[in-house]
Amino acid sequence: MHSWRPVLAVAALSAVLGGLTGCGNDTNTGDSAAAATASGPWSFNDGSGTVVKADKTPTRIIAHAGEAAALMSFGIKPVGVYADESVKTDPNLKNLDLTGIQILGEEWGKIDVEKAAALRPDLIVGDWWPAEKAHSGMEEGVDEKSKKLAELAPVVGVTQGKSIVALAEGYEDLAESLGADVASPQIAANKKRFEEAVTAFKAATSAKPDLTVAAMSPSTEKVYVANPEYAPELLDLQTWGLKVINPVSPDPAFPYWENLSWENADKYQPDLILWDGRSFTPTANAEWSTKQPTWSKIKAAKVGATVSWPAFWLHTYGDFATELDKLTQAVKAADPNVGN
Repeated sequence: MHSWRPVLAVAALSAVLGGLTGCGNDTNTGDSAAAATASGPWSFNDGSGTVVKADKTPTRIIAHAGEAAALMSFGIKPVGVYADESVKTDPNLKNLDLTGIQILGEEWGKIDVEKAAALRPDLIVGDWWPAEKAHSGMEEGVDEKSKKLAELAPVVGVTQGKSIVALAEGYEDLAESLGADVASPQIAANKKRFEEAVTAFKAATSAKPDLTVAAMSPSTEKVYVANPEYAPELLDLQTWGLKVINPVSPDPAFPYWENLSWENADKYQPDLILWDGRSFTPTANAEWSTKQPTWSKIKAAKVGATVSWPAFWLHTYGDFATELDKLTQAVKAADPNVGN
């Protein structure tokens, strides 16, 4: 998968479609009743460029983890969710009330399609990944049986493109089309908190204009350096003044990352390492320094200048605000001369 392959390296049937046809941890306390209030006909512009239409507004939705969290933040409760890890640890889902939601998978590439079919879904929601030209759960490498999820109902999703802000706005549009009240006070409060977090982050980066960072994910065989061009949260950070290094030679077949051998782990010398949050722990830096001595050739790693990076999972204003506050504190504490 686009986002999870480096982490995997670390951790090493059809149904009636009804009237739908394809054409061309902030959580709201509301429930799926919001969706039921919307009337048809319904349509949504999918990230792939296809317009998905229906005679009636979908109400029985199956969604991938982050996309489910986004919909739930606007009061749209899916009937089923599939995740890439345990829902107890998934950063999008671990703090949400999943009561009444069928869990259809807790491992990347594996979805219980029989259980999904029993839910009689009328819409599947998964991000559109432009480099792979696939929705979440339908990418190359996914179990072929799991891909049959797409036969149960049309699939829609917002593009994992140039900005998490745009991604959040896209799911706000989708939720509104499904009947959500996107003008609720709680949603307004999350947006305000996010705007305040952006303002604070910009102030921190402007105070350290020479600070450089690299988004990285060490694994047993390689060190992966994230390519901001395919990481919308990193593009946002760049837009807000943070100098995130663009790797010189991303993998042509999988441009989300540049893959470095451990012998070349120190190719880049940032002042601060943004560590893939899906494998980050407080002791991770010390552990990798022991397992792979060349990790310490990266000066930032040697001095422990690392911070968790919310890699590829953000979907909501509230989550982004929380993560941005953490990054702001890391920028404030960082020494812009470490990588020199």
